[in-house]
Amino acid sequence: MPLNGDVFKLFDTHCHLDLPELAAAQALHWQQAQQARVAALVIPAVQQSAWQNLLDLQKQQPNWHIALGIHPWWAAEHSFDAIAALDKLLTAHSIAIVAVGEIGLDFALDETTFAIQQQLFIAQLVLAKQHNKPVILHHRKSQPQLLAELKRQQFGSGGILHAFSGSQQQAMAFVDLGFKLGIGGTITYERAEKTRKTVQKLPLESFVLETDAPAMPLAGFQGEINTPAQLALVFDTFCQLRPEPREQVAATLWQNSLNALRLSAA
Repeated sequence: MPLNGDVFKLFDTHCHLDLPELAAAQALHWQQAQQARVAALVIPAVQQSAWQNLLDLQKQQPNWHIALGIHPWWAAEHSFDAIAALDKLLTAHSIAIVAVGEIGLDFALDETTFAIQQQLFIAQLVLAKQHNKPVILHHRKSQPQLLAELKRQQFGSGGILHAFSGSQQQAMAFVDLGFKLGIGGTITYERAEKTRKTVQKLPLESFVLETDAPAMPLAGFQGEINTPAQLALVFDTFCQLRPEPREQVAATLWQNSLNALRLSAA
């Protein structure tokens, strides 16, 4: 990939660099990512116990950005005391915390978790609105419910719909609410026809790139730990699906990432 200079900076808008699979060799993964022209990334929290560690990590690298929140997979392990704690951190560390996330709804989980998932999602969305922060949204079998709550809350701070997969119509519903669509390794699978077609059809300004490392391995890397350096391969595939020159794609995706997270520079 003939990347050179600052024109081809890549932004991994979703990378769990703090999880054990990556944390053991964190510095190496970041070095390899930089060699692949990944110049910035977002590390979203999945549970309250991760929040202080992420605040500490953010101080280590100026281009490591963090989001704090409670992922729906861990919702059942949290009480509403966590919401009060998150409120305090958003107040005390407003500049360091670029978004509330990873939050959302996952209706592929056991039905017994749905109520607490929804309660914590709504509470975190309210906090994001109060603090004027974008959100990083997790979804599985829940796009209509996420859209309905965003509209009900009149949420106007936007953010990123993580791991987007779906149709052009589904995509535009979120884009119209001010969200960017997080595109990752899914598009490297030819069977992901609907998502690949959506990438081809929507305006380039609709998208940001992500790896979701250590999860979501790319085609050809199944069973391996995903890393932020793999964003270069996501970018390659994305460019194959777009008509614009690579330089324009890279520059627009970078700016889209800054816009989604309200960053003036990274």
